[in-house]
Amino acid sequence: MDDIASPSKTGNTAPPPPDSLLDGLRQRAQQMAGTALTHGAIFAARQVTRAIERTPEARRTFFEPTEFPFAARLEQNWHVIRQELDAVMRGVEMIPNFQDLMHEQRELTTDDRWKTFFFYGYGVKFEDNCRRCPETTRLLESIPGMTSAIFSILRGRKHIPAHSGHYKGVLRYHLGLIVPEPPDKCRIRVGQDTASWQEGRSLIFDDTHDHEVWKENEGDRVVLFVDFLRPLPPLLDGLNRLVVKMIGLSPYIHQSEQNSRRWEEYFGQEFDLRRNPPGKRS
Repeated sequence: MDDIASPSKTGNTAPPPPDSLLDGLRQRAQQMAGTALTHGAIFAARQVTRAIERTPEARRTFFEPTEFPFAARLEQNWHVIRQELDAVMRGVEMIPNFQDLMHEQRELTTDDRWKTFFFYGYGVKFEDNCRRCPETTRLLESIPGMTSAIFSILRGRKHIPAHSGHYKGVLRYHLGLIVPEPPDKCRIRVGQDTASWQEGRSLIFDDTHDHEVWKENEGDRVVLFVDFLRPLPPLLDGLNRLVVKMIGLSPYIHQSEQNSRRWEEYFGQEFDLRRNPPGKRS
């Protein structure tokens, strides 16, 4: 009798919603949080960019590697990085195309001649690739303010059309690892200035300037591609770090990480067999 009379068991309390409804509510809440986070990051990034644009530094396209001590350290160890890259390149056909991981890049490339092997994306660590290249990862993690890092692989003849980044809070670093001859047929324009890659040498530039890449020779061009925090005064530096953190939590980066995990699930084991076949040491 007590059970029948109990208010909690008479139907006066609403039954729990079905799992599908809960999942839908969670997904909607995540979407709203992601949208709010993205808008917040965009607003803060604009403030940092505007502050930098008011300084003489804003006009610089290329920077001298000697301004950044980490560049000399990477150049001194470029053969160590190249050794791990050589193992990665045994499975190059399986490495995702840039636009496969970051769908927004389809405006720049739609073919299979720009492949990207991610280590970090705005602070998010791609654990499996870092495991595959431990010495490269160690060197990357020694770079002050490193936010993103990849092996950027251009195959055959490739043109990346003119485009520009949107955020001045980071600078871009390239370390030449594989550069086919003649090197002047493989070049980058930043603003009105042009440079070519050289194996074991560094290029540093501000990607918010209009830039364009030509690869007019055969073979592969591979660089270690790193974004790192631009040196700024303390207050602006703190805001810059917050912006990068917010971007790393945004749906844009989360989706890229999910795409990488799917690739890992389907191809990771076979890729490792090609990278390190039985009986062969990398």
